[in-house]
Amino acid sequence: MYWFLAIILVYNLILLGINVYRSRQVKSHEDFMVAGRSLSIHVIVFTLIATWIGSGTFIAGAEYAYKAGFSSLWLPAGAWLGIIVIYFLAAKIRTFGQYTIGDILEVRYGRFARLFGTIALIIASVTIVSYQFRAGGYILNIITDGQISVAWGQAVSAFFIIAFTVSAGMISVAHTDLPNGILILLACLIATPFVIIKAGGLSGAVATLPAGHFQIFSPDFGARPALKAFGYFFATLLLLMGEQSMYQKFYSAKSPRDARSAVSLWIFGTIIVEVVVVIIAIFAAVHFWGQGKEGGAMVLLAARYMVPAPIGVLLLAAAWAVLLSTGTNFLLSPSTNVMRDLIQKFFNISLSERKQVVWQKIAVILLGLCAFAMIFIPTLLNKPISVLHSAYFAYTMYGVAITPVLIAALTWKRATRAGGLAAIVSGALVTLFLDKLVPHIWPSVIQEGDPWGIPSIFPAMLVSIGSLILISLFTRPPEKEMIDKLFPNKLK
Repeated sequence: MYWFLAIILVYNLILLGINVYRSRQVKSHEDFMVAGRSLSIHVIVFTLIATWIGSGTFIAGAEYAYKAGFSSLWLPAGAWLGIIVIYFLAAKIRTFGQYTIGDILEVRYGRFARLFGTIALIIASVTIVSYQFRAGGYILNIITDGQISVAWGQAVSAFFIIAFTVSAGMISVAHTDLPNGILILLACLIATPFVIIKAGGLSGAVATLPAGHFQIFSPDFGARPALKAFGYFFATLLLLMGEQSMYQKFYSAKSPRDARSAVSLWIFGTIIVEVVVVIIAIFAAVHFWGQGKEGGAMVLLAARYMVPAPIGVLLLAAAWAVLLSTGTNFLLSPSTNVMRDLIQKFFNISLSERKQVVWQKIAVILLGLCAFAMIFIPTLLNKPISVLHSAYFAYTMYGVAITPVLIAALTWKRATRAGGLAAIVSGALVTLFLDKLVPHIWPSVIQEGDPWGIPSIFPAMLVSIGSLILISLFTRPPEKEMIDKLFPNKLK
């Protein structure tokens, strides 16, 4: 037990040392936010993998796999399609983008679109950070055989994630993600055959798990299984296509060509890891079936009890690297919005380079504390916590409020300010209403976690995209000068 903990602690100290060293390279606010636009292809590839493969994969994905079997692949599959779409936009994002997606939103839809888009983004990002803390609690609880409680584990995770983010911003995040990404790939690939053998192979899985675990749409999860599957698919698709922390990596690339090349490699690493994690979770479920274990802890339990100790340490270290990487990226991203979109642009407050860095670090700490409160309060009150449900809410909020207007800004010349602003506000409000208010106001209509058994992504997406298209078509077209900013004749 103790050497499991010691190895992860040493790994953290090594990464912290890298951060301290890299922090010396932060000479300006641009260095902190986008690494001085100096990242090479191999650094971008691994930071993209490590950023996307977070607790949404290792914990929420495992929870879904435990409940629904192989049909849980619908959850990551949306991201795979999203990466393909992003491949065709990566060069344009790098050419136009400056620091945040608010830069794009304001050009197309005005300053209030930047404001409301930033609010939606902060809500979604802080939610994602909060369940990285929860994942850390699971990891430390499992590797210490319960001697460190989940609650204390969350606090330790919060400390490390906030400290790593504050140390050097994007320079720290990207270069820490390089070893993390390599570790994640290797650990998952090496551990998989051991877990399958320990569970008795495919025959053992068929004999133990419900038949629905081997269907395209598992009847074991959701009032309307097909809708649930496609709900997760669209949630991850829309999140990835508009995710600012991914866009910040493109802003940090040396050139538009490097950004696009990195995306073409990113998709292969992502597919490999996400498929392997689902396989590990399913065969771990076979081994622990009927023992009352939490579904979200399946990959961690596999690492602790189903593989040789050295490989288990490697997989647990990968899980820790996952939450560390995703937590730091999603904490840095909204802090950039606070500085760039709120303080500098909306409130027009001018600060020196040094003060910009200081205030963004303060924003990191405050947002980190908010994320910790989101997970600590339910833990303190002994409320049930589902990482899968939290991830779904965050993905939906971001996906319907930000992604439609962002993609339209880059691809549809007819999108107007009124249409974009209406889409952001309506998408966010519908998501909050269905996911946060309806369960308390009309609990009787909730079926398997969804109002009337319909995942909120569908009505929220319909309202957001419908508002964008209809209002844009019935309002005055954008000015030519503004369109030329996003649709130049040739990208340099």
